Amino acid sequence: MFYKIIRSILFLFPPEAVHHFAMNWLGRICSIGWLKGLMKKIYSVSKPSLVTTVAGIAFPNKVGLAAGFDKNAKYLNELDALGFGFVEIGTVTPRAQDGNPQPRLFRLPEDKALINRMGFNNEGADAAVERLKAWRQRFQLYRKGGQPGQMIIGGNIGKNKTTPNENAYLDYDICFRKLAPYVDFFVVNVSSPNTPGLRALQEKDALRTILVHLQQLRSETNEQLPIFLKIAPDLTDEQIADVASLAIEINLDGIVATNTTISRANLSDAGKIRAGEAGDGGLSGAPVRVRSTEVVRLLRSHLPAHIPIIASGGIFTAADAKEKLDAGAQLVQVWTGFIYEGPAIAKNILQQL
Repeated sequence: MFYKIIRSILFLFPPEAVHHFAMNWLGRICSIGWLKGLMKKIYSVSKPSLVTTVAGIAFPNKVGLAAGFDKNAKYLNELDALGFGFVEIGTVTPRAQDGNPQPRLFRLPEDKALINRMGFNNEGADAAVERLKAWRQRFQLYRKGGQPGQMIIGGNIGKNKTTPNENAYLDYDICFRKLAPYVDFFVVNVSSPNTPGLRALQEKDALRTILVHLQQLRSETNEQLPIFLKIAPDLTDEQIADVASLAIEINLDGIVATNTTISRANLSDAGKIRAGEAGDGGLSGAPVRVRSTEVVRLLRSHLPAHIPIIASGGIFTAADAKEKLDAGAQLVQVWTGFIYEGPAIAKNILQQL
Protein backbone atom coordinates (compact mmCIF):
# COMPACT_ATOMS: atom_id res chain seq x y z
CA MET A 1 0.00 0.00 0.00
CA PHE A 2 2.80 2.42 0.92
CA TYR A 3 4.55 1.88 -2.40
CA LYS A 4 1.29 2.42 -4.30
CA ILE A 5 1.08 5.89 -2.77
CA ILE A 6 4.70 6.62 -3.65
CA ARG A 7 4.13 5.25 -7.15
CA SER A 8 1.12 7.50 -7.71
CA ILE A 9 3.33 10.51 -6.98
CA LEU A 10 6.28 9.29 -9.06
CA PHE A 11 3.97 8.58 -12.00
CA LEU A 12 3.16 12.28 -12.17
CA PHE A 13 6.64 12.90 -13.60
CA PRO A 14 8.46 11.74 -16.77
CA PRO A 15 9.52 8.09 -16.32
CA GLU A 16 13.17 8.40 -17.36
CA ALA A 17 13.77 11.34 -15.01
CA VAL A 18 12.00 9.53 -12.17
CA HIS A 19 14.17 6.46 -12.71
CA HIS A 20 17.37 8.43 -12.16
CA PHE A 21 15.88 10.44 -9.30
CA ALA A 22 14.72 7.36 -7.41
CA MET A 23 17.94 5.40 -7.91
CA ASN A 24 20.11 8.36 -6.94
CA TRP A 25 18.19 8.71 -3.68
CA LEU A 26 18.50 4.99 -3.08
CA GLY A 27 22.20 5.39 -3.74
CA ARG A 28 22.49 8.01 -1.02
CA ILE A 29 20.80 5.69 1.45
CA CYS A 30 22.95 2.71 0.50
CA SER A 31 26.14 4.73 0.79
CA ILE A 32 25.64 4.59 4.57
CA GLY A 33 26.71 1.10 5.59
CA TRP A 34 24.21 0.45 8.37
CA LEU A 35 21.31 1.76 6.28
CA LYS A 36 22.21 -0.54 3.41
CA GLY A 37 22.43 -3.40 5.90
CA LEU A 38 18.97 -2.53 7.18
CA MET A 39 17.54 -2.41 3.66
CA LYS A 40 19.10 -5.75 2.82
CA LYS A 41 17.59 -7.23 5.95
CA ILE A 42 14.18 -5.87 5.00
CA TYR A 43 14.19 -6.83 1.32
CA SER A 44 16.33 -9.96 1.09
CA VAL A 45 15.30 -13.57 1.48
CA SER A 46 18.40 -15.60 2.28
CA LYS A 47 18.02 -19.37 2.56
CA PRO A 48 20.31 -22.15 1.36
CA SER A 49 17.31 -23.77 -0.32
CA LEU A 50 17.01 -20.78 -2.68
CA VAL A 51 20.47 -21.25 -4.18
CA THR A 52 20.12 -22.41 -7.79
CA THR A 53 23.05 -23.59 -9.89
CA VAL A 54 22.70 -22.69 -13.56
CA ALA A 55 25.48 -22.95 -16.16
CA GLY A 56 27.93 -23.71 -13.38
CA ILE A 57 27.07 -20.57 -11.40
CA ALA A 58 25.52 -20.68 -7.92
CA PHE A 59 22.80 -18.01 -8.03
CA PRO A 60 21.70 -16.92 -4.51
CA ASN A 61 18.09 -17.10 -5.69
CA LYS A 62 16.01 -17.43 -8.85
CA VAL A 63 14.91 -13.78 -9.21
CA GLY A 64 17.03 -11.34 -11.19
CA LEU A 65 16.73 -7.89 -12.73
CA ALA A 66 16.77 -7.76 -16.53
CA ALA A 67 19.03 -5.58 -18.64
CA GLY A 68 18.01 -2.00 -19.33
CA PHE A 69 17.50 -0.95 -15.73
CA ASP A 70 21.17 -0.46 -14.87
CA LYS A 71 22.69 0.27 -18.25
CA ASN A 72 26.03 1.53 -16.93
CA ALA A 73 26.63 -0.56 -13.78
CA LYS A 74 25.87 2.50 -11.65
CA TYR A 75 23.44 0.88 -9.21
CA LEU A 76 24.97 -2.43 -8.20
CA ASN A 77 25.21 -1.51 -4.52
CA GLU A 78 21.60 -0.41 -4.47
CA LEU A 79 20.26 -3.46 -6.32
CA ASP A 80 22.24 -5.76 -4.05
CA ALA A 81 20.34 -4.22 -1.13
CA LEU A 82 16.99 -5.14 -2.74
CA GLY A 83 17.57 -8.88 -2.67
CA PHE A 84 18.04 -9.71 -6.35
CA GLY A 85 19.94 -12.91 -6.98
CA PHE A 86 21.43 -11.51 -10.16
CA VAL A 87 21.46 -8.35 -12.24
CA GLU A 88 22.18 -7.85 -15.93
CA ILE A 89 24.00 -4.60 -16.62
CA GLY A 90 23.68 -2.99 -20.04
CA THR A 91 22.98 -3.27 -22.83
CA VAL A 92 26.64 -2.22 -23.16
CA THR A 93 28.07 -1.23 -26.55
CA PRO A 94 31.74 -0.72 -27.40
CA ARG A 95 31.41 3.05 -27.74
CA ALA A 96 29.17 5.40 -25.79
CA GLN A 97 26.01 6.44 -27.57
CA ASP A 98 23.15 8.77 -26.71
CA GLY A 99 20.35 6.53 -27.88
CA ASN A 100 17.15 7.87 -29.37
CA PRO A 101 15.77 11.36 -28.68
CA GLN A 102 13.61 11.89 -25.59
CA PRO A 103 10.87 11.21 -24.68
CA ARG A 104 11.63 7.53 -25.23
CA LEU A 105 10.08 5.77 -22.23
CA PHE A 106 6.30 5.67 -21.73
CA ARG A 107 3.96 4.21 -19.11
CA LEU A 108 0.74 2.37 -19.91
CA PRO A 109 -0.66 2.07 -16.36
CA GLU A 110 -4.00 0.62 -17.45
CA ASP A 111 -2.10 -2.40 -18.77
CA LYS A 112 0.79 -2.45 -16.26
CA ALA A 113 3.13 -1.96 -19.18
CA LEU A 114 5.89 0.22 -20.55
CA ILE A 115 6.99 1.16 -24.05
CA ASN A 116 10.62 2.05 -24.55
CA ARG A 117 12.56 3.16 -27.57
CA MET A 118 15.76 3.90 -25.69
CA GLY A 119 18.14 2.82 -28.47
CA PHE A 120 20.96 1.29 -26.40
CA ASN A 121 21.83 4.57 -24.68
CA ASN A 122 24.89 3.85 -22.53
CA GLU A 123 28.29 5.26 -21.61
CA GLY A 124 30.22 2.52 -23.40
CA ALA A 125 32.20 -0.53 -22.34
CA ASP A 126 35.10 1.34 -20.73
CA ALA A 127 32.82 3.22 -18.32
CA ALA A 128 31.04 0.00 -17.35
CA VAL A 129 34.37 -1.73 -16.75
CA GLU A 130 35.56 0.98 -14.36
CA ARG A 131 32.42 0.69 -12.25
CA LEU A 132 32.46 -3.11 -12.27
CA LYS A 133 36.12 -3.08 -11.24
CA ALA A 134 35.38 -0.70 -8.37
CA TRP A 135 32.44 -2.87 -7.25
CA ARG A 136 34.59 -6.00 -7.15
CA GLN A 137 37.44 -4.27 -5.35
CA ARG A 138 35.20 -2.52 -2.83
CA PHE A 139 33.62 -5.71 -1.59
CA GLN A 140 36.46 -8.07 -2.52
CA LEU A 141 34.04 -10.04 -4.61
CA TYR A 142 35.00 -12.76 -7.00
CA ARG A 143 33.06 -14.31 -9.81
CA LYS A 144 30.77 -17.35 -9.69
CA GLY A 145 29.56 -17.00 -6.15
CA GLY A 146 32.94 -16.40 -4.52
CA GLN A 147 31.12 -15.39 -1.35
CA PRO A 148 27.91 -16.90 0.02
CA GLY A 149 24.90 -14.91 -1.12
CA GLN A 150 26.91 -12.80 -3.56
CA MET A 151 24.76 -11.11 -6.22
CA ILE A 152 25.68 -12.46 -9.65
CA ILE A 153 26.33 -9.97 -12.47
CA GLY A 154 25.59 -10.58 -16.12
CA GLY A 155 26.93 -8.45 -18.94
CA ASN A 156 24.33 -7.76 -21.63
CA ILE A 157 26.20 -6.74 -24.78
CA GLY A 158 25.14 -5.27 -28.10
CA LYS A 159 26.36 -3.44 -31.18
CA ASN A 160 26.58 0.28 -31.78
CA LYS A 161 23.90 1.76 -34.00
CA THR A 162 26.45 2.83 -36.63
CA THR A 163 28.06 -0.62 -36.91
CA PRO A 164 26.80 -2.48 -40.01
CA ASN A 165 25.37 -5.93 -39.34
CA GLU A 166 28.16 -7.68 -41.23
CA ASN A 167 30.61 -6.29 -38.67
CA ALA A 168 28.38 -6.77 -35.62
CA TYR A 169 30.43 -9.69 -34.33
CA LEU A 170 33.36 -7.31 -33.85
CA ASP A 171 31.33 -5.13 -31.47
CA TYR A 172 30.37 -8.17 -29.43
CA ASP A 173 34.04 -9.19 -29.46
CA ILE A 174 35.13 -5.84 -28.03
CA CYS A 175 32.52 -5.92 -25.27
CA PHE A 176 33.37 -9.52 -24.38
CA ARG A 177 37.09 -8.81 -24.07
CA LYS A 178 36.58 -5.73 -21.92
CA LEU A 179 33.87 -7.01 -19.58
CA ALA A 180 35.02 -10.61 -19.19
CA PRO A 181 37.22 -10.07 -16.12
CA TYR A 182 34.37 -8.43 -14.22
CA VAL A 183 31.10 -10.24 -14.99
CA ASP A 184 29.83 -13.74 -14.23
CA PHE A 185 28.09 -14.44 -17.52
CA PHE A 186 27.23 -12.78 -20.83
CA VAL A 187 23.94 -12.19 -22.61
CA VAL A 188 24.13 -11.48 -26.34
CA ASN A 189 21.38 -9.01 -27.22
CA VAL A 190 20.23 -9.24 -30.84
CA SER A 191 16.56 -8.76 -30.07
CA SER A 192 15.96 -5.13 -29.10
CA PRO A 193 13.53 -3.45 -31.50
CA ASN A 194 15.13 -0.04 -30.94
CA THR A 195 18.34 -0.40 -32.96
CA PRO A 196 17.67 -0.47 -36.72
CA GLY A 197 18.40 -3.86 -38.27
CA LEU A 198 19.43 -5.50 -35.01
CA ARG A 199 16.70 -8.13 -35.00
CA ALA A 200 17.91 -9.40 -38.37
CA LEU A 201 20.83 -10.85 -36.41
CA GLN A 202 18.41 -13.40 -34.94
CA GLU A 203 18.49 -15.32 -38.22
CA LYS A 204 20.31 -18.61 -37.79
CA ASP A 205 23.38 -17.88 -39.93
CA ALA A 206 23.94 -14.43 -38.46
CA LEU A 207 23.56 -15.81 -34.95
CA ARG A 208 26.02 -18.60 -35.65
CA THR A 209 28.66 -16.07 -36.76
CA ILE A 210 28.38 -14.04 -33.57
CA LEU A 211 28.02 -16.86 -31.06
CA VAL A 212 30.69 -19.15 -32.50
CA HIS A 213 33.10 -16.22 -32.65
CA LEU A 214 32.51 -15.48 -28.97
CA GLN A 215 32.90 -19.14 -28.06
CA GLN A 216 36.21 -19.26 -29.93
CA LEU A 217 37.32 -16.09 -28.21
CA ARG A 218 36.39 -17.60 -24.86
CA SER A 219 38.37 -20.75 -25.59
CA GLU A 220 41.49 -18.65 -26.19
CA THR A 221 41.30 -17.01 -22.77
CA ASN A 222 40.97 -17.99 -19.15
CA GLU A 223 37.54 -16.36 -19.05
CA GLN A 224 35.33 -19.46 -19.24
CA LEU A 225 32.10 -17.51 -18.82
CA PRO A 226 28.67 -18.80 -19.85
CA ILE A 227 27.20 -17.16 -22.94
CA PHE A 228 23.42 -16.73 -23.17
CA LEU A 229 21.38 -15.50 -26.12
CA LYS A 230 18.42 -13.14 -25.63
CA ILE A 231 15.58 -13.54 -28.13
CA ALA A 232 12.42 -11.62 -28.99
CA PRO A 233 8.87 -12.85 -28.32
CA ASP A 234 7.99 -11.91 -31.90
CA LEU A 235 9.91 -14.78 -33.49
CA THR A 236 7.72 -17.34 -35.23
CA ASP A 237 7.55 -20.86 -33.83
CA GLU A 238 9.75 -21.98 -36.74
CA GLN A 239 12.36 -19.34 -35.93
CA ILE A 240 12.32 -20.39 -32.28
CA ALA A 241 12.92 -23.97 -33.35
CA ASP A 242 15.86 -22.72 -35.44
CA VAL A 243 17.30 -20.92 -32.41
CA ALA A 244 16.99 -24.08 -30.34
CA SER A 245 18.60 -26.13 -33.11
CA LEU A 246 21.54 -23.73 -33.26
CA ALA A 247 21.86 -23.76 -29.47
CA ILE A 248 22.18 -27.54 -29.56
CA GLU A 249 24.55 -27.48 -32.53
CA ILE A 250 27.05 -25.09 -30.92
CA ASN A 251 26.37 -26.16 -27.33
CA LEU A 252 25.20 -22.72 -26.25
CA ASP A 253 25.16 -22.15 -22.48
CA GLY A 254 21.58 -20.88 -22.33
CA ILE A 255 18.81 -18.64 -23.68
CA VAL A 256 17.04 -15.60 -22.21
CA ALA A 257 13.39 -15.46 -23.27
CA THR A 258 12.17 -12.86 -23.94
CA ASN A 259 12.92 -9.26 -24.83
CA THR A 260 10.23 -6.63 -25.46
CA THR A 261 7.62 -7.03 -28.20
CA ILE A 262 6.67 -4.85 -31.15
CA SER A 263 3.12 -6.24 -30.96
CA ARG A 264 0.29 -4.14 -29.49
CA ALA A 265 -2.27 -6.95 -29.66
CA ASN A 266 -3.00 -7.43 -25.96
CA LEU A 267 -3.55 -3.82 -24.90
CA SER A 268 -6.71 -2.30 -23.50
CA ASP A 269 -8.42 0.47 -25.46
CA ALA A 270 -6.79 3.07 -23.21
CA GLY A 271 -3.46 1.33 -23.61
CA LYS A 272 -3.76 1.36 -27.40
CA ILE A 273 -4.35 5.11 -27.31
CA ARG A 274 -1.26 5.63 -25.15
CA ALA A 275 0.73 3.27 -27.35
CA GLY A 276 -0.28 5.28 -30.40
CA GLU A 277 0.98 8.43 -28.72
CA ALA A 278 4.24 6.68 -27.77
CA GLY A 279 4.87 5.43 -31.29
CA ASP A 280 7.45 2.78 -32.09
CA GLY A 281 9.32 0.87 -29.41
CA GLY A 282 9.35 -2.30 -27.41
CA LEU A 283 6.38 -3.12 -25.19
CA SER A 284 7.06 -4.82 -21.85
CA GLY A 285 5.02 -5.80 -18.84
CA ALA A 286 1.79 -7.71 -18.35
CA PRO A 287 0.72 -7.79 -22.04
CA VAL A 288 3.79 -9.83 -23.01
CA ARG A 289 3.40 -12.41 -20.22
CA VAL A 290 1.45 -15.03 -22.15
CA ARG A 291 3.60 -14.96 -25.28
CA SER A 292 6.81 -14.98 -23.24
CA THR A 293 5.63 -18.10 -21.42
CA GLU A 294 4.71 -19.71 -24.75
CA VAL A 295 8.23 -19.06 -26.03
CA VAL A 296 9.77 -20.56 -22.88
CA ARG A 297 7.58 -23.65 -23.20
CA LEU A 298 8.36 -24.03 -26.90
CA LEU A 299 12.09 -23.64 -26.32
CA ARG A 300 12.03 -26.21 -23.55
CA SER A 301 10.28 -28.68 -25.84
CA HIS A 302 13.18 -28.39 -28.29
CA LEU A 303 16.13 -28.05 -25.91
CA PRO A 304 17.88 -30.72 -23.85
CA ALA A 305 17.72 -30.30 -20.10
CA HIS A 306 21.32 -29.15 -19.80
CA ILE A 307 20.65 -25.92 -21.77
CA PRO A 308 18.93 -23.57 -19.30
CA ILE A 309 16.39 -20.84 -19.93
CA ILE A 310 16.14 -17.52 -18.10
CA ALA A 311 12.56 -16.25 -18.42
CA SER A 312 11.63 -12.60 -18.65
CA GLY A 313 8.36 -11.00 -19.61
CA GLY A 314 5.36 -9.91 -17.58
CA ILE A 315 6.53 -11.15 -14.19
CA PHE A 316 4.89 -9.22 -11.35
CA THR A 317 3.99 -11.88 -8.78
CA ALA A 318 5.06 -15.27 -7.50
CA ALA A 319 2.33 -16.82 -9.64
CA ASP A 320 3.82 -15.19 -12.74
CA ALA A 321 7.28 -16.46 -11.82
CA LYS A 322 5.98 -19.96 -11.11
CA GLU A 323 4.26 -20.00 -14.50
CA LYS A 324 7.62 -19.39 -16.18
CA LEU A 325 9.41 -21.97 -14.04
CA ASP A 326 6.71 -24.56 -14.71
CA ALA A 327 7.07 -23.84 -18.44
CA GLY A 328 10.72 -24.86 -18.25
CA ALA A 329 12.79 -21.90 -17.07
CA GLN A 330 15.44 -22.22 -14.37
CA LEU A 331 15.62 -18.52 -13.45
CA VAL A 332 13.36 -15.48 -13.90
CA GLN A 333 13.95 -11.78 -14.43
CA VAL A 334 11.80 -8.76 -13.69
CA TRP A 335 11.90 -5.24 -15.08
CA THR A 336 8.54 -3.61 -15.66
CA GLY A 337 7.20 -5.49 -12.65
CA PHE A 338 9.82 -3.73 -10.52
CA ILE A 339 8.41 -0.35 -11.60
CA TYR A 340 4.81 -1.29 -10.82
CA GLU A 341 5.29 -3.52 -7.75
CA GLY A 342 8.18 -1.68 -6.09
CA PRO A 343 11.41 -2.57 -4.31
CA ALA A 344 9.95 -5.58 -2.48
CA ILE A 345 9.21 -7.49 -5.70
CA ALA A 346 12.06 -9.99 -5.36
CA LYS A 347 11.22 -10.68 -1.71
CA ASN A 348 7.50 -11.05 -2.43
CA ILE A 349 8.16 -13.55 -5.21
CA LEU A 350 10.76 -15.57 -3.31
CA GLN A 351 8.63 -15.88 -0.18
CA GLN A 352 5.94 -17.65 -2.19
CA LEU A 353 7.96 -19.82 -4.56
